[in-house]
Amino acid sequence: MSVESSNLSNIEHRAVIKYFVKKGKTPKEIFEDMVSVLQESAPSYTMVKKWARLFQQGRESCEDDPRPGRPVTVVTEESVRKIEKFVLADRRIKLWQIAEELQISKERVGEIIHEHMNMRKISARWVPKMLTPFDKQRRLQTSKDFLELVGG
Repeated sequence: MSVESSNLSNIEHRAVIKYFVKKGKTPKEIFEDMVSVLQESAPSYTMVKKWARLFQQGRESCEDDPRPGRPVTVVTEESVRKIEKFVLADRRIKLWQIAEELQISKERVGEIIHEHMNMRKISARWVPKMLTPFDKQRRLQTSKDFLELVGG
C-alpha cells in the first residue's frame, strides 16, 4: 500500500477498529495490524483501546460525539460576503482591520479568507489561490509588456 493511500481519516480508522472488534480481535492485535499496514499514520494504541472499548460496549457510530460549548457561528454567508467586499475593495487590507470593522476575531477572518474565499496573501495583496487560465494569460502578458517597457 502506498504512503498516500494509507492516510486514513479518523472516521476511517474507527471503522477499521469497529470491524476488527466485531471479528473478535483484541485492541493489541488491532493496533499491531493497523501499524503493519498504515505505519506512521496509524492511530495510537491509546486511541485504538478507547474506540475498541466503545464498540465493545455497543457503540455503533464512528463519528465524534457533539462537543459542549458555543458553536462557531461567525462563518456565515453574510460574513463571507462582507469580508469579500472589503478584500475586493482593497486587496492590501489587513486581517485586523477587517476584524475590527466587523467585530469578529482575526482568526475567523483568516479562516473565511483562506478556506471559504480560497485566497492567500502574496506581496501584501490578497489573490485567489488558483488562477483561471484567463488570469494566467493576462498575468503573463502584463509581465511581458512590463519587461518590454523596462528593457526597451
